Amino acid sequence: MTHSRPNEFIPPPECPVFEPSWEEFADPFGFINKIRPIAENTGICKIRPPPGWQPPFACDVDRLHFTPRIQRLNELEAQTRVKLNFLDQIAKFWELQGCTLKIPHVERKTLDLYVLYKLVKEEGGFDGVCKERRWTQIALKMGFAPGKAVGSHLRAHYERILYPYYLFQAGIFLLLMYGLVTCMLSTLNIFLQQNSQKPTLTNDTKDKEYKPHDLPQRQSVQPAETCSIARRAKRTKGRCFKSELGEVCEKPNLRRRMGSYVAEPVKKIPMQVKEEPIEQQVEGEKSKVRVEQYICLVCGGGDDEDRLLLCDGCDDSYHTFCLIPPLHDVPKGDWRCPKCLAQECGKPPVAFGFEQASRDYTLRTFGDMADSFKSDYFNMPVHMVPTELVEKEFWRLVSTIEEDVTVEYGADIASKDFGSGFPVKNGTFKVSPVEEDYLSNGWNLNNMPVLDASVLTHVTADICGMKLPWLYVGMCFSSFCWHIEDHWSYSINYLHWGEPKTWYGAPGYAAEQLENVMKSLAPELFESQPDLLHQLVTIMNPNVLMEHGVPIYRTNQCAGEFVITFPRAYHSGFNQGFNFAEAVNFCTADWMPLGRQCIQHYRSLNRYCVFSHDEMTCNIASKADSLELELASTVQKDMCAMILEEKMLREKVYKLGVWHSQQVDYDLLPDEERQCAKCRTTCYLSAITCPCIPDQLVCLYHIEDLCSCPARSYTLNYKYTLAELKPLFQALTARAESYEDWASKLICTSPTKSVTVFNCFTYLLKEKKSYPETDLLSHLRQVIQNADRCTSMAQQLLNGKRQTRYRSGGGKSQNQLTVEELMSFVNQLYDLPCTIRQAPFLKALLNRVEQFQQQSSDLLAEDMPGSSALQSLLDEGAGLDVELPQLVVLRQRLEQARWVEAVKEASDQPADLSLDCMRRLIDQGVGLTPHACVERTMARLQELLTVCEHWEEKAHNMLTARPCHSIETLEAAIQEVDSIPAYLPSCLQLKDCVNGAREWIMEADALQAGGRIPGLAALSELVSRARSIPVMLEPLSRLESLISEVQAWKESAAKTFLLRNSSHSLLEVLCPRCETGPQKSKSKKAKDVSVPCKKVEVKLDSLFDVEKALSTSKDTVSAMATLSEVHQKELESLSMLRTSNESKFQSSPSCLAPTVCLCHTVPAGPMLQCELCRDAYHSGCVPGFKDIQTGLPWLCPLCKRSEKPPLDKVLPLLASLQRIRVRLPEGDALRYVIERTVRWQHKVQLVSPTQHPNGKVSLICLNIVKLGTELEELLVEGLLMQVTLPELQQLYSSLLNRFSPSQLEKNSKRRLEKENMEGQHRDKIKKPKKKKPKLSKERRREEKRTTSPSNSLSDLSYSDDSEEDWSVCSAKQCQQPEGNEVNWVQCDGSCNQWFHQICVGVSAEQAENEDYICVSCAKNDLTK
Repeated sequence: MTHSRPNEFIPPPECPVFEPSWEEFADPFGFINKIRPIAENTGICKIRPPPGWQPPFACDVDRLHFTPRIQRLNELEAQTRVKLNFLDQIAKFWELQGCTLKIPHVERKTLDLYVLYKLVKEEGGFDGVCKERRWTQIALKMGFAPGKAVGSHLRAHYERILYPYYLFQAGIFLLLMYGLVTCMLSTLNIFLQQNSQKPTLTNDTKDKEYKPHDLPQRQSVQPAETCSIARRAKRTKGRCFKSELGEVCEKPNLRRRMGSYVAEPVKKIPMQVKEEPIEQQVEGEKSKVRVEQYICLVCGGGDDEDRLLLCDGCDDSYHTFCLIPPLHDVPKGDWRCPKCLAQECGKPPVAFGFEQASRDYTLRTFGDMADSFKSDYFNMPVHMVPTELVEKEFWRLVSTIEEDVTVEYGADIASKDFGSGFPVKNGTFKVSPVEEDYLSNGWNLNNMPVLDASVLTHVTADICGMKLPWLYVGMCFSSFCWHIEDHWSYSINYLHWGEPKTWYGAPGYAAEQLENVMKSLAPELFESQPDLLHQLVTIMNPNVLMEHGVPIYRTNQCAGEFVITFPRAYHSGFNQGFNFAEAVNFCTADWMPLGRQCIQHYRSLNRYCVFSHDEMTCNIASKADSLELELASTVQKDMCAMILEEKMLREKVYKLGVWHSQQVDYDLLPDEERQCAKCRTTCYLSAITCPCIPDQLVCLYHIEDLCSCPARSYTLNYKYTLAELKPLFQALTARAESYEDWASKLICTSPTKSVTVFNCFTYLLKEKKSYPETDLLSHLRQVIQNADRCTSMAQQLLNGKRQTRYRSGGGKSQNQLTVEELMSFVNQLYDLPCTIRQAPFLKALLNRVEQFQQQSSDLLAEDMPGSSALQSLLDEGAGLDVELPQLVVLRQRLEQARWVEAVKEASDQPADLSLDCMRRLIDQGVGLTPHACVERTMARLQELLTVCEHWEEKAHNMLTARPCHSIETLEAAIQEVDSIPAYLPSCLQLKDCVNGAREWIMEADALQAGGRIPGLAALSELVSRARSIPVMLEPLSRLESLISEVQAWKESAAKTFLLRNSSHSLLEVLCPRCETGPQKSKSKKAKDVSVPCKKVEVKLDSLFDVEKALSTSKDTVSAMATLSEVHQKELESLSMLRTSNESKFQSSPSCLAPTVCLCHTVPAGPMLQCELCRDAYHSGCVPGFKDIQTGLPWLCPLCKRSEKPPLDKVLPLLASLQRIRVRLPEGDALRYVIERTVRWQHKVQLVSPTQHPNGKVSLICLNIVKLGTELEELLVEGLLMQVTLPELQQLYSSLLNRFSPSQLEKNSKRRLEKENMEGQHRDKIKKPKKKKPKLSKERRREEKRTTSPSNSLSDLSYSDDSEEDWSVCSAKQCQQPEGNEVNWVQCDGSCNQWFHQICVGVSAEQAENEDYICVSCAKNDLTK
């Protein structure tokens, strides 16, 4: 399958489709009469039966066999057939001259030789086109692109193919034969040679050989015999000839074969006309005489025998150079002389018709063939091929000459031979009881032509196709061509089953227009066949007809659907695939005038009639008494015209001298024996005969065409005399006029107002018994009903209770009348043939409506009226109870006015006019009906919204821009935004940001104004706040650099002071210690800090308090005072700690060893004593014991918090901090450290102690006893400082040298002896309850007191006091303290044991505030 061309077929509009109800479907002709006003405007219509109407298929499939017609699609289309006929003539012309026609290709498409021939002819012929050089214009007209030298190619093809045919058609050959142009022969040949050009194109291998379309059958041209060579061989005896191209001949032949002009390049040999024959050398006289017997009939010479051609038809001889145009070579095939060529080509063509297929089909075999063809063609299953695709492909195929597609169509199969598809009475198909209704159903095509309402009932003959249905078995692309039904009758087609049938139709009024268009587009076909459209062999593309103004409609008829064609409606179509259809004709009373008009048309075309119209009219008239009134009236008019026409013709015959007459019973003669010899009309009332030719007759219209005898010898044959026709006419008239009189009385009475509704109704009741139901009677009844309905409805309108809308057709609709309907109703009330008393009141209502319309027009003429005026007018219109179109406009205008007012109100309050509000207003306005005021308001609002959105987006971008915009840029933007009358959140936020930026800049300037040194906290807070302001702040970068320098300084100071992996912060190291006892865990500190408390006074109990006080201090003086206060507390706490630790080693009555070190055990092995806190430590518990230098003050891990850098490393830190000019707690603490250091150094210088030589310490624990108070305070203060000073070492050395080693040893021995004596005795001591914040610990202590193993070891003698608990201390070396109150502490680890606070070195404050873990539990935890 080839692809469709760009100019694809465009389907025409669809015809109307009707779906009758069961009630309407019960009366076929009644329903057709009902739809006729609509359907006859399209020519065809489709009817879908009600659901459930499915007649059984009654055709005898096994007996049905038929021979289909063969249809070559491109021969069906009129314009394509004209081209094919032309190509067949060209092919025949060249075939008779021994050539084969091949269609050239130009610009990759087949050259249309017909169009080329017609265009050259219209432009003045070949000579004129060559002289005026119009070949380029011809190429453009043929659709070729300009600028490709196509014109020269067209000239070459025309000269070689068409120009010889043109000369032949012009008769140049025959003129030459009769010697009329002999004197001009030399001049003509020279002219042809000068105008002949050597072809510029070689033969294209793509050129396709043209095969004539049924040339012998259609045009009676028999192909040349193949044995002509043998016939001529006897005449050329003794001479050899060239049997194949390229063979060398010894002697020339009288006969040469010329091949196809396209098959191989034609070698053109320039020749001149020879004035004298050239003598040929021959062998002997006998041979010379034999050659001279063949002479050229043009020049009369017999020389140049190698150029002498012998005609295969008449054996005449011609020189190749004597022909016009001259042949440049000897033809290779059969050749005909100009005379024979004129005879063959001059034969009239045979009328085109369909061939019958050579094969007989059954339904099954035809269906297999049809389905196979369609599936193979479209390469898909037949049921999947879209109908649109088949339609476009069909019209493409019928319009092309390159593709020959042949299909077969089983058309016009007589149903009486094989049975109808519908069941019939007494037929071979037996129906079930349920299906018996289909036997007599009016839509059964066997019944429809003979129903009482069909005039074909009165045609006595059984006419196949008209009264008896025809069957149609179609396949894909099989078509029925443009035609109208015989006698311009109705037709009905029912598709029993199969694929759809596509129909095209034109209305009856456009029949002559369609005929004229087809004749103008294909005049060649109608010249030979004037009644071509009656032969059903020609189609034309509906798109072409529509382009010429012919209205065309289409439809797809599916299985189970009817298609009806109306009188004189041309229709055609094709089948989408394998299907089975049935069709028949019918004629109703309205057809009668058209039927008689058709007979006149047939007479002008000399076309046979299917039946005699006059005979049918007389048959109807003979049954006048039983006719329906409408049919009787119609036939009476038709018979009146028939009698007048017959009377006129007989008078004409009498005037010509025909006096002989005889009565003939034409009812007994077959139609073919009573046809007019001239116009083929079937004669019935009269005919003319002559004794000279008794077998022929003519109608009275063609009396002069009978024979050459005088008119007095003619005989008038008649069926009825005019007197005999009169009774028939009178009976018919009586039947028709009785009805007409009654109708005329009714028509005359109706307009008078004196007749009331009830009188009309009484008259109807009286007369209805005399006449059957007719349209007029039904109309009268309808008028009465309408009058009654008008009265009722008028009263309802006046009462305001009307429920239905009045229409001429009746029925229910909407609840209100339109103004037009009210006006029409009022007019109808006054036009009724009776008086309605409600009419004046309705007239008054109509006047009010008109007044309302006028007021509406005036108000709507204003640009934008107020909403109150519109609402008032709307209320007035709503009270009229009439559907007023102005109400819709007024409601629209009211919505517009309210919207405009809402926009104005919103614009008057810019603070509330947000973007969402504007968008909401715009959305509301978009749905309004367009109006100038609305458009203006909408434009302003849209413009404002656009500006606002622009500034909102711009403000948002400014707020989110990185880097931020300068404050000047933002202020400039704010100045522009201030003029916009709307609420813009981003713009307001931008304004707030600018204000915040201004305030920030003022604060930043004030922070450093007057040489002030800002604090780090205020500076950090200011920078942090600046980062949330999306404005470029110039001081921000400077402040951020200050903070960066401060951070860098803090890092440098931390590297200088902090120990590796130290848990202390820089501020914690530099500040004096707030507490000198055992340190709380960080979690505890964090907990203490996070607990909110009401501040009564400035507390300096923790580092957080100190840091807060330093941060909030206004100047350095206040900061130094704060640090001094903390320092004093540090000294007091340290003094208490030193006293407590030293008391551990003082002698006591118990002589128990104290608990020391981090492990809280008794002294053992080598011990170290901290010079600051005076606590003792096991050497194994102190990391880096081996690295301790002798003679230097040793500090325990709790007292040594920093690296204690030398003073020369600390001073640069203070100098760099002063350059930064930012106050921070660490800086104040560092300043205080340096000031303390300087003051301490000054005190040391004032004391100036005596230096003693350093001695080596050999004791396990060094105890400085009874030192001078001043020197000891200096030493403690020096050890507290976080700076390494040489004065401290000197002071420490001098203090050590004041005591001899022997004194130290003596004191140590006394202490040890006392401890051993006290270790032999332990007292039972009262153990108080320890207050714990947690209830679980209290419970555990109670459980421990009852389950403690010490209780079992206690002496019962000490249980006198029942209110106190007594136990044994769990310390390994209990000191057995004595006194009125001994403090205890319980382990918070896993053992829950009790200890004396003094035995484990825990103060009362520590036991109350901190958790205590014994040594055993601590080791276990470390092990885990």
